[in-house]
Amino acid sequence: MASAHENHAHGDHAAPSAAQVRGEARLAKIVEGRTAGAPEDCIVLQQISSTEVVDGTAIVYRMNNGTIYVNRPPAGASFLRRDVVLVTDTHSPNLCGVDIVRLLDQGSRMSAGSVGLGKFIPYPRPAR
Repeated sequence: MASAHENHAHGDHAAPSAAQVRGEARLAKIVEGRTAGAPEDCIVLQQISSTEVVDGTAIVYRMNNGTIYVNRPPAGASFLRRDVVLVTDTHSPNLCGVDIVRLLDQGSRMSAGSVGLGKFIPYPRPAR
């Protein structure tokens, strides 16, 4: 099982892996028509309406007000897959860039790694 993770890890040094290329394309589609705002350190957990893991790339947080936050973990992004469950253990009402998110395999519930979050980039809903 470890070899599958090792293969992902090697893609970080050289050319982007196929998962990263697909992830970047998916992320571009998610934020299409929106303009990035200034990076933020934290988001309010209760305001999150849904999350989406973008393979090898980022975690997308959709907020109740329509803003989308993109978090590109500076370490561990190669572990990000659509089929992982995110487990956050925070001791505040916020999710912040210093927090660690554990990843669980959706089927087995076994650990699939962890990522340290980075800054949250807001993409507000475009004005109509």
